Amino acid sequence: MANIMETKPRQGIAVLGKYNIGTSATLLAIVVVLFVFLSLTSAVFPTPGNLSNLLRQTSINGIIALGMLMVIITAGIDLSVGAVVAIAGIVNALMLQAGVSMWVSIPLTLVIGAAIGVFNGILIHEVSITPFIATLGTLTIVRGLVMIMSGARMVANLPKEFGQIASGDVFGIPSMFIIWMALFLVTVFLLNYTQLGRNFFIIGSSKEVARLSGIRLRINMYAVYGLSSLYAALAGILLSSRLSMGVPTAGISYELDAIAAVVIGGGSLFGAAGSAIGAVLGAIIMQTIRNGGNLLGIDPFALQVIIGALILIAVGIDQFRMRRAEKG
Repeated sequence: MANIMETKPRQGIAVLGKYNIGTSATLLAIVVVLFVFLSLTSAVFPTPGNLSNLLRQTSINGIIALGMLMVIITAGIDLSVGAVVAIAGIVNALMLQAGVSMWVSIPLTLVIGAAIGVFNGILIHEVSITPFIATLGTLTIVRGLVMIMSGARMVANLPKEFGQIASGDVFGIPSMFIIWMALFLVTVFLLNYTQLGRNFFIIGSSKEVARLSGIRLRINMYAVYGLSSLYAALAGILLSSRLSMGVPTAGISYELDAIAAVVIGGGSLFGAAGSAIGAVLGAIIMQTIRNGGNLLGIDPFALQVIIGALILIAVGIDQFRMRRAEKG
């Protein structure tokens, strides 16, 4: 009996993993087509300045998407990441403004961000609040705290060296993009080569099977939501570095962009499916459409319609795939 229960989620993971490989190849092809099309239709798009700006823009949402990916793999959701972006930017900015070294303020801010995620994990596991409601409540609380702490005002006059984190380049490659890619490699390793990553997939396949298999749901729920908020806090620090100020309204709707990037990238809202490369490509596709659309003078509301249609198509494919898996 135990062997049957342990085998079922692993079989599901194998099938979904194969699906993600095909999805990633398709997404990569879409990225190439978008870049070729926009390079032919806009003289500005292929310029180094615009591409550098595109990478910086995408890095923020891409980092959040990697954290959201892990939550969605467990069949959860984290609506609080946008608020974590805001509070991380404000907390770090206030410490810097008070004369705290950024080598102290940044680690402390990351710890605070991770703690918010652990709080989400407590609400979900210990209090048995659904992830949607728990993280929605946290979003509201954190947004209120941001306004109280900042007085609803921007926190400016930050050290010049802090702004250089986001504005710097390494051999012509934006430092923000390098940080994002480093985090991508960490996420790939975590999901594919650690027991914690395997636990996330099994939990997403079936929490009951995970529990009966000896997986400690408590620590894994704390870990996945803690990681999601940790990634969001890092994104908030980078955003405030890019803006050279803490902005209390930062991060609004970022959670939706992150969810969209994961879903477009092949992640399943049913859990147990998704890949880091898919989340990265999903984020690139979304931001490229926005960037290219703006350069071509397309109405930004029309761009939202296009991105919304992409999300619906991705979810529809996911539903179709799940029905086929159930029948097969």
